[in-house]
Amino acid sequence: MNEVLVKIHAEKRLKTGTGRSREFRSNNLIPGIIYGEKKEPIPISLNEKELKLQLNDTGFFSKQCEISLDNENLKVLPKDVQLHPVKENILHIDFLRVGENTNVTLFVPVKFINENKCEGLRQGGVLNIVRHEVELKTPVSKIPEFLEADLDGLEIGDSIHISSINLAESVKPTIQDRDFTIATLAPPTVMKVEEPTKETEDDKEATDKESDSTEATKDKSEEPKAAEGNNEENKN
Repeated sequence: MNEVLVKIHAEKRLKTGTGRSREFRSNNLIPGIIYGEKKEPIPISLNEKELKLQLNDTGFFSKQCEISLDNENLKVLPKDVQLHPVKENILHIDFLRVGENTNVTLFVPVKFINENKCEGLRQGGVLNIVRHEVELKTPVSKIPEFLEADLDGLEIGDSIHISSINLAESVKPTIQDRDFTIATLAPPTVMKVEEPTKETEDDKEATDKESDSTEATKDKSEEPKAAEGNNEENKN
């Protein structure tokens, strides 16, 4: 459960529109919006550098934030960020306003612990991660920062399923019809590479001598036959 809120400073945007959004971005400000809780959406702008630092946190979208806006603090949840398709610059960000009883659906990252106590890894096994994050339905006050997958005592061939993850009673995975796999411990994969046989200079020289010797022997064995042929002709 998140106990510390991520604090973000923002300012209200009094003017909106595509042209105004470009103007904000040229001044290193990112346009955004706060919506939800059946209240009017609030257009905002945020400092680009500060927002980039938050987005570098892989768990940012599973954390509650507190936006400071005109002497008012709003509890929100990051919901979506739009990036430039080529440059990948931040174009816009959406925040969902949340209350104490708000239920949300979101992805939460998986964190693997006790790798040094995993017998399967000691034996050269490979941790095959099937899901780096899991989608959950949860009250906003119960959002886990991450799901903890314990590798202690696991051997090659073992698997980690969602049933082995400790979740609060009110926190449920969106997949309910099966005990789906988070990760497996696969056997080591070793590829045997055979070195090509290289003929050494000595071997090559020995082979050449043997070939020459064979040819010489062959020539000598044919000489008497030729002589016998000549003798037969003389007799005739």
